[in-house]
Amino acid sequence: MDYLTLAITLAKIIFLTFCVVLLLVPVSVYFERRFCAVIQDRVGPNRTGVPLTLFGFKKDCSVLGIGGITQPIADGIKLFLKEDFTPNYVRKAFYWLAPAITLAPSLITACVIPFGSEVSAFGRTERLVIADLDVGPLFVFAIASLSVYGITLAGWSSNSKYSFMGGVRSTAQMISYEISLGLALIPVLLYFGDLNLSRIVEEQSRHGWLLMPLWGHDAAHPLLPKLLFWFPAAVAFLIFTVSIFAETNRMPFDFPECETELVGGYHTEYSSMKFAMFFMGEYAAMVIGSAMIVTVFLGGWSLPFGMDEWVRNLNIGGVGIGGLVHLVVFVAKLVAFILFFILVRWTVPRFRYDQLMKLGWVVFFEAALINVFLAALVVAAPQLGTTIVGIGAVLLIAVTASLIWAARVSDPKTPPLRA
Repeated sequence: MDYLTLAITLAKIIFLTFCVVLLLVPVSVYFERRFCAVIQDRVGPNRTGVPLTLFGFKKDCSVLGIGGITQPIADGIKLFLKEDFTPNYVRKAFYWLAPAITLAPSLITACVIPFGSEVSAFGRTERLVIADLDVGPLFVFAIASLSVYGITLAGWSSNSKYSFMGGVRSTAQMISYEISLGLALIPVLLYFGDLNLSRIVEEQSRHGWLLMPLWGHDAAHPLLPKLLFWFPAAVAFLIFTVSIFAETNRMPFDFPECETELVGGYHTEYSSMKFAMFFMGEYAAMVIGSAMIVTVFLGGWSLPFGMDEWVRNLNIGGVGIGGLVHLVVFVAKLVAFILFFILVRWTVPRFRYDQLMKLGWVVFFEAALINVFLAALVVAAPQLGTTIVGIGAVLLIAVTASLIWAARVSDPKTPPLRA
């Protein structure tokens, strides 16, 4: 048994999962609070710090908490120290198991995300990916969908109608948008002809990002087919991104925990660290969803305009650090997309539940299916050029518009209430 390989794999699991993905959870919470404060024109958490009076000083000083950066630490301490209360009427085994089932899938799916290129030292080269599987997207879909079991179990085991309704909503929401997620990704897989996420990023590094194909043109990868594929790629990006919002229960699709209708939703009866695990699971799922979008559509860890070859050759003392530079690039893209998630949450109002279902089944399902045929025509017959893209675009827009019109017309008109 190769103990060195085992040690390196364990080190990658600890570093990439617990020092990158989990570390981004409190960072995301901090960004969310500060960002929403800016949007709402108010002061965010900027005074949380270490009380220096505990150490004998006469006055507190905010130097140790500049900008409220210690707020996530205070949140964690508060949740650890809160009373871990379990109601008598819950089904205890499933009640305790549900938070773990919700958090674990988000951490497991991180193992197939390529966080960077290779790092070389002492004659050994290692990729910054825990498990470089040839079925990366399928693995992510298969494991990430298991988190809904935790939410459903939480709602059912709480023996509360509000919690139960939150669990049922989450199940319906996951089923509805899992189909759109899969169909939206098929055009990308047709284009790259590969299911390995590392090779998809390598291809984008050499020949341009899927949504920015502006470099790497050669005889085997001419500019025109890449530009023709941009339209189905953009449609896939739109459907995939909105579906990720629904899959991660983020606003404007946070119906499983809709406080205006369900008190707190599926986690109404939870407190202390069990509630924190639901909270961490939601943000970890947002991080992994953003990582998938960045990896598939925005080049992953790669830099634009062919800069990656120069980065790969960087070394300090014989240690190739190109992979670490790419890791920083990937995290920067990831943080930018997390900020986009936060921006949407604080600017777009919550949908009605029937609107959510119609968007998934009536609009996204059909639009993603037509987009698959359009992408297949572009990939299989690029000689048809702009003609097929134009016809496909018109067909896609016309069918989607007609479906939206049909959905609106079929809505029963509710008579106004009279006093």
